[in-house]
Amino acid sequence: MSGGASKRVEIGVGLQSDKAPGAYAELGAAAEAAGFDVVSVFSDLLYQPPIAALIEVAGATDRVRLGAACWNPFTMHPYEIAGQLAYLDAASKGRAYLGLARGTWLGAIGVAQPRPLTHLEEAAAFVYALLAGAPYTGREFALEAGQSLCYPVLRDHPPLLIGTWGERGAAIAGRIADELKIGGSANPAMVHVMRERIAVGEREAGRPEGSVGIVVGAVTVVDRDGAAARALARREVAMYVDVVAPLDPTVELPEGLIDLVRSRIADGDDEGAGRAIPDDVLDLFCFSGTPDQVAAQAQGLIDAGVSRVEFGTPQGLSTAGGIRLIGEAVIPQLDRG
Repeated sequence: MSGGASKRVEIGVGLQSDKAPGAYAELGAAAEAAGFDVVSVFSDLLYQPPIAALIEVAGATDRVRLGAACWNPFTMHPYEIAGQLAYLDAASKGRAYLGLARGTWLGAIGVAQPRPLTHLEEAAAFVYALLAGAPYTGREFALEAGQSLCYPVLRDHPPLLIGTWGERGAAIAGRIADELKIGGSANPAMVHVMRERIAVGEREAGRPEGSVGIVVGAVTVVDRDGAAARALARREVAMYVDVVAPLDPTVELPEGLIDLVRSRIADGDDEGAGRAIPDDVLDLFCFSGTPDQVAAQAQGLIDAGVSRVEFGTPQGLSTAGGIRLIGEAVIPQLDRG
């Protein structure tokens, strides 16, 4: 996205990496046939690494953009990220993007995150330096002159997406990224907030304001039975509301809600945690209900100025059914410019 130029809003699907080998190819092909523009695979803690799923999707599709949302440079050195990105880009014939985020819950596996924003920004710089065969020296990472990859690289600078909610992370995205993803949100008010935060970095880098696209993605459950969809969405979104709701400065949550959700999750009661979430709060942190309801939520984000809406796992009462229904009954309703 560049300097205020008009561009059709993309629709993406975000897959959780918890499926059997072979399933990703089928889902990716179905998403492309349904009219999606981007297929992302999450890199959440304790799930399968996203690269295998992405390679499956690359082999089963011809058009959609592909990427991990997001690789984590604390659990994987950017040298490894660069290699996986280069392979995905070659396998997809130039359709890959580089997604990076600092991640969460890493304390559970004993991974510390000192200087997280420096680490994130330098990881991106290291990846691009390695792909281009250039030296790099930073506080966190270094690449000696003369070090180059031992295989051909299709592109040395695939587009960069940074996943973040924070002011400083957004400013970094404004300086160096093509897209910023607000994960776990369906709130149009956050788009304006993040646009202002991104603009700080755009100005610092001398980039036109609006250079960085905003991606909003969240848990999605769509079904003709709207009540069933929303019931499942409550259970699925509870663990994310616990993390992201306190990060949204536009939301005033009912007193005690986060503590209640956290305690029920800690007790293993995801269903009870979901039941505690009021309808208006639910609609700020996930897409759920009938196709008409989900289309209205997505249109609100498009009208607020996003560059992409990403419908996240599980998509429907089944993932395949949700992808199909979004293609049949949600995407056709959207005015994407």
